[in-house]
Amino acid sequence: MQSNSAKDDSDEMEIISSEHNGTVHDTKNEDSGDIHRAEENQKSNIDPNLYLYDDDLATRPHISTFISSIANYENTIPAATDPDAKPPAPSARMGTLIGVFLPCIQNIFGVILFIRLTWVVGTAGAICGFLIVLTCCCVTMLTAISMSAIATNGVVPAGGSYFMISRSLGPEFGGAVGMLFYTGTTLAAAMYIVGAVEIVLTYMAPWASIFGDFTKDADAMYNNFRVYGTVLLIFMGLIVFVGVKFVNKFATVALACVILSIIAVYVGIFDNIHGNEKLYMCVLGKRLLKDIPIDNCTKDDSFMRDIYCPNNRCDDYYLNNNVSKVKGIKGLASGVFYDNIFPSFLEKGQLISYGHRSIDIENIGNESYNQIMADITTTFTLLIGIFFPSVTGIMAGSNRSGDLADAQKSIPIGTICAILTTSTVYLSSVLFFAGTVDNLLLRDKFGQSIGGKLVVANIAWPNQWVILIGSFLSTLGAGLQSLTGAPRLLQAIARDEIIPFLAPFAKSSKRGEPTRALLLTIVICHCGILLGNVDLLAPLLSMFFLMCYGFVNLACAVQTLLRTPNWRPRFKFYHWSLSLIGLTLCISVMIMTSWYFALLAMGMAVVIYKYIEYHGAEKEWGDGIRGMALTAARFSLLRLEEGPPHTKNWRPQILVLSKLNDNLLPKYRKIFSFATQLKAGKGLTICVSVLKGDHTKIANKAVDAKSTLRKYMTDEKVKGFCDILVAQQIGEGLSSVIQTIGLGGMKPNTVIIGWPYSWRQEGRNSWRTFIQTVRTVAACHMALMVPKGINFYPESNHKIGGNIDIWWIVHDGGLLMLLPFLLKQHRTWRNCKLRIFTVAQIEDNSIQMKKDLKTFLYHLRIEADVEVVEMNNSDISAYTYERTLMMEQRNQMLRALGLNKKENSKVVQTIVDHHYDATRTASKVRFADPTIEETQNHESHNDEKRNSIDSDGPEETDAPEATSKKDESAEKADSKFKSNVKPDEFNVRRMHTAIKLNEVIVEKSQDAQLVIMNLPGPPREVKAERESNYMEFLEVLTEGLEKVLMVRGGGREVITIYS
Repeated sequence: MQSNSAKDDSDEMEIISSEHNGTVHDTKNEDSGDIHRAEENQKSNIDPNLYLYDDDLATRPHISTFISSIANYENTIPAATDPDAKPPAPSARMGTLIGVFLPCIQNIFGVILFIRLTWVVGTAGAICGFLIVLTCCCVTMLTAISMSAIATNGVVPAGGSYFMISRSLGPEFGGAVGMLFYTGTTLAAAMYIVGAVEIVLTYMAPWASIFGDFTKDADAMYNNFRVYGTVLLIFMGLIVFVGVKFVNKFATVALACVILSIIAVYVGIFDNIHGNEKLYMCVLGKRLLKDIPIDNCTKDDSFMRDIYCPNNRCDDYYLNNNVSKVKGIKGLASGVFYDNIFPSFLEKGQLISYGHRSIDIENIGNESYNQIMADITTTFTLLIGIFFPSVTGIMAGSNRSGDLADAQKSIPIGTICAILTTSTVYLSSVLFFAGTVDNLLLRDKFGQSIGGKLVVANIAWPNQWVILIGSFLSTLGAGLQSLTGAPRLLQAIARDEIIPFLAPFAKSSKRGEPTRALLLTIVICHCGILLGNVDLLAPLLSMFFLMCYGFVNLACAVQTLLRTPNWRPRFKFYHWSLSLIGLTLCISVMIMTSWYFALLAMGMAVVIYKYIEYHGAEKEWGDGIRGMALTAARFSLLRLEEGPPHTKNWRPQILVLSKLNDNLLPKYRKIFSFATQLKAGKGLTICVSVLKGDHTKIANKAVDAKSTLRKYMTDEKVKGFCDILVAQQIGEGLSSVIQTIGLGGMKPNTVIIGWPYSWRQEGRNSWRTFIQTVRTVAACHMALMVPKGINFYPESNHKIGGNIDIWWIVHDGGLLMLLPFLLKQHRTWRNCKLRIFTVAQIEDNSIQMKKDLKTFLYHLRIEADVEVVEMNNSDISAYTYERTLMMEQRNQMLRALGLNKKENSKVVQTIVDHHYDATRTASKVRFADPTIEETQNHESHNDEKRNSIDSDGPEETDAPEATSKKDESAEKADSKFKSNVKPDEFNVRRMHTAIKLNEVIVEKSQDAQLVIMNLPGPPREVKAERESNYMEFLEVLTEGLEKVLMVRGGGREVITIYS
């Protein structure tokens, strides 16, 4: 700033010295002239229609240039790169069906459907079973709604819930939940492997048992599961290591098996509507028996007597009850549904029987004989935990977002449709199973009463092998998918470098495979297999998935309640209350199902969170927790001091520079209304005014001014702070305010300053303060907004309709896109429609440009009409030359007249009137001062001309003689220069840009409620003529427009297409 001030002083000295001699001399050396000419020649290549923005185009791209690279538009943390990995092949662009719906179907339907759902229905009954399934489905549906909102809030790269949570709630939460999700996926692989082994050993090849008859010893059965599970894990691990392509191809086969198996079950239910004679059970009294051939199921048979009467001493229950044969599959027409309505929860060791009489369910003696006992204690909440893994897998679509043609459309539709489809299947299966199968057979978990057969398989059509083979292959496929996805998730977490001890697992093999992560996954999966029981694994992995889903709901609720400007989901059917209900359901189900497993999962999350907080790498992902820090006190201020906010958390922290009149009242009241309307982004607002003088002498005056400023803020409902600065010079005071205002991370990033309507009347001091402020704002890398015609802006309590037109000439961080979105959040502007105009140059393809711009807006989740305006490279008109010539003549006349400041202010109006008499426009808003009431339009013709140009300064009435003398001096000066002065070529070009753009803008947007456009950069040279010309160009550019908002970005991205 010192150098600029010195340059200003030198320029003024040159002007004064030359004025005393009556002529104007250039005291600069010839070298500076050569440099100036070289710079101007370099700029001559710029499109004449955009020459006014020549200084901006050096650092800020034209929209056509920016749009051409729209596919690479990104403002997010770049993914870690691996030098060993091969470049990925271009991904196929999949639609909703192939890319989301079918993968979700495959991942949701799992082993529980085939081997546990009938047992859940029999144990819980039709009503409670229906509630169990409905509760689980509600959790996933609410999570899917929250996930859809997050996934459609920008482009979500592959990474599923981990990416969404980490980028929404921060690296601490993201890392913790990412590890929980990884652990859950790994344990899911263990459950699928144990389930596949159970299908084979129990229902397909029981002769393969290596620990004896497992039907008589549960420990032998689980030991078989452990051994065969380990072998199968090694085999599947080798497949994943060697042939990932095989895994992907096998996924199609597994999906086909799942769909065909479900269809076979439904067909079988209706085929057996009257039951069938295939399955009969042997029942003693009301107790279910096992390993009894149906031909020997009579009390008189020696087979039964040998079992219950060893050593000629018979069991009392055997003596007192009869033996009967009961049909297992009774059919929908039998009315068995009424027998299966109510629950039949048992404790471990109790006998499976009809009813709840203790004599039937309690095993009084030490011998169990061939009676089937409950192997675990069952409750409503435990069954929720066992069944819940059946509804997981809803993240399959979001994990493939990078391969989708339109992820923002496919993910919500595909995921929600998949959940509705699977929920319908599950809920209907509960009712169909309850209405088809006998209660005792439903509760027989392993089908021991029917010779070790799978109940669902014997319902299906045409025979049980369709279900056995289909369920085995689908379970195998789900296990392979988990073993493939879990290592990649672990590698993604390791590559984000937020958990230091995972760094070794970020490495890839020469083939690009996460070998190290795969080995760790196999070890953890083997630990799950050693549990050997699906009923233990299911509740455990349910905890990890419930934690993950809970945090997805939390992320959506936090983002919605914070209302950050970047939170613009294309999916509209969400609400923070639904997310909180989903979070509450997740926590409730966790605690009800297994409080010790819930504590284990929560403890694991807390440990990882604290580890990342104290030892992890710092990351700035624009997360919601970091956004919440904006409203906290000391701790949050210290956190925000660590660096600038992420693009997603950027919001206008507004500094309003309010000018006071002689009565210490803010000159433009509606500038506070405008700030309030922008506050929909929940940003900070600070209002400051600068008084000229000595603070020690006018301290009381400053206090009164601050009280008045606070009252105006209160009246306009501006929530923020205000202050008054007393300085010797207004410009220096404004510069000090802009540089020092704010505290830590709460520093303003956007400045609102009023347009200096009196810049012609007050001379250089007026525009010098304005341009100096523009330069200071740019040097501080802050955004700038200049509302013109501020008194025409709407009140905050009014509602208006119409269009908000954005004229996007150069890209300066996307502020022009964000501001109208923030305005539309306020009730005043909510009914307005957005229209975006951009200018195509001669070499641009306007059709492709419009298409790319629509794509860009689609990814930004901003709804607006798009129009590309083609401006032909027309010749510079005589009108342009005339306007430029008059502008230059006015500047030179003022310098040549050598007037003092007081005379300057009196004679300027006459000179301006003289030169603009022929070029007046019919628009009532041309050069209009908002402080002038429309009633002044009825004044005299000379007064009208004067008011149309400016009326900020005090009105003075001069004598007719003085006026005639000033007119005479002006005419003499005019005649002196009119024949000698030729307009500067580069001023002509800038004037041409201003006139041409103004013509197009007025034609398209004259009736718009607000016109938002790029503010051209101020001249780099601190010269009075250049600065005066700059102000004139802005006047011409906005001529004929009632409400204009000129915007200049701060040099950083403020809007992003990414979530």
